Amino acid sequence: MCYSKSDVALGILPEVGALGEGAKLAAVGKGAELLEKSGGMAQAAKDFDSFQGGEKVYRSTKRADCRACREGQATHTSMTQFRHRKANRWTLANEMTDGKSRGNPWRTWGAMSIALCLLLEPLPPDYAATKAQDKVGGAHDAGQQGSRPSEIRLGMSADFTAEARALGIELFRGAMAYLVPANEAGGVDGQHIVIKAYDDQSDPDLAIRNTIKLMDQDNVFALFGYVGSPTMNRTLPLLRMRQDKSFLLLFPFTGAETNRIPPYDRFSFNLRASYDQETSGLVEHFVGIHRTRIAVYYQDDAYGRAGWAGVRSALARHGLDIAGEATYRRGTPFDQSYDRQVAIMQRVAPDAVICVATYAAAAGFVRDMRNRGVRCPIATISFVGSEAMLGLLSAARRSSDTDYTWQLVSSEVVPSYYDDSIPVVREFREAMDRNPQVLLPPNSLLYPEGQTPKHQYAPLRYSFTSLEGYLDAKLLVMILRRMGHVPQRAGLAAAVIGLGDFDIGTGQTLSFGGSTGRRQASDQIYYSVVKEGRFVPFHEDEWEGWAKP
Repeated sequence: MCYSKSDVALGILPEVGALGEGAKLAAVGKGAELLEKSGGMAQAAKDFDSFQGGEKVYRSTKRADCRACREGQATHTSMTQFRHRKANRWTLANEMTDGKSRGNPWRTWGAMSIALCLLLEPLPPDYAATKAQDKVGGAHDAGQQGSRPSEIRLGMSADFTAEARALGIELFRGAMAYLVPANEAGGVDGQHIVIKAYDDQSDPDLAIRNTIKLMDQDNVFALFGYVGSPTMNRTLPLLRMRQDKSFLLLFPFTGAETNRIPPYDRFSFNLRASYDQETSGLVEHFVGIHRTRIAVYYQDDAYGRAGWAGVRSALARHGLDIAGEATYRRGTPFDQSYDRQVAIMQRVAPDAVICVATYAAAAGFVRDMRNRGVRCPIATISFVGSEAMLGLLSAARRSSDTDYTWQLVSSEVVPSYYDDSIPVVREFREAMDRNPQVLLPPNSLLYPEGQTPKHQYAPLRYSFTSLEGYLDAKLLVMILRRMGHVPQRAGLAAAVIGLGDFDIGTGQTLSFGGSTGRRQASDQIYYSVVKEGRFVPFHEDEWEGWAKP
């Protein structure tokens, strides 16, 4: 078993295990810099957190990151380069240790240094962003025994104000589109379901703080709808640390493997298919039309590396390697130039590019690829936020008259919201149209510094993200209604697994549990392309039209 920075800082290791909650929280911020110096694995473990098969993934990631330094794929700090040099000197076997294997002195020194810092310095003040929250509904004691709370409170941490805010906002809106009418109809046995949401700006440290507040101060019934791999990965050790309280993470908006495999799978349930399944599907389709030189453009963090590893694994099954790769920093805006990444693709001359990116960086990359004449299919995966990406590309087209959506395909984990043959799609669209303004998070969460025209968020009428949020909430209510008059956290996992085979209106049979202890309900992947300014289904027989000449 390997320990991440958050494992050390939050008391999973004995060096800091006896510290109080405030000290552990301080360690997250104060000890981070020290543990960054503990070599390549400190960075990799921060993002992968006991990733099964981590040896293969980390060694390949190490190679990719160092190549990024050499080829200028991303602007790395001297500390990042220091980590790379350390990674080249140390083998993974020396760093991924358990009680039976050789210890890592750097990790021990990092933990001891954290403890020293905690003795010498006070707890830092809360981030301003964590103060700019508001609740949807009142408080209740979700774990209280023998009494009946008036509400069932869920805890959510997501980006509501930074570059990827459309993902958090639309996931929230989709969930509320189901919960608002459900609550109006009496909720679950008279108890309303509310979401306590905090802004983490896609920052893992903020996500840790939010999670601690949700569990300790808000005492939520369960965590729900977390957005992103880096933030989820850093909060999973908290669930293991508090396993005696039976907290679970339900239906995060990520396809990373971290919460699908031991040791963290027992603390989470997923509705959606994984990034491995998405990238494998894209590779199979591209190889099937003779596009075998596949490159990857990815975000330089746990999310990007999860997708990168999925592409690499899928290509290896065909005896192929990644043709080329380029990275970008999380939070990079649309209006920045992506010419350096495009230059790498021009040198590689790929048959296709798979993007593991969020909407702003994906749209900027696609724009610059087409502006520089790179004419190959480009694919994105579900986390991109397809509609937000399309909005940016459509605005760019108006000033350049270039069709940036040419041969742009998006892999999705929910069906098209224009497919009226699917019962839950009709239901979802009616719910989203009923009263769209009611579905928004409170202004204090969206605009902590005050609402201005520049920062005004324009809700999407429909999106894949909001449909996923709707399905998440529908499944949650289905589970809660099986839990009796006073739902208890300790019975939540059994209630989820006890669903057996079920259908939430997609026409697909879903299930948890079974002989494999399955923690993911759906394996279904869908594909969409842009026609007449909107995403529509891309059918199997249409892929052949993209075949390599």
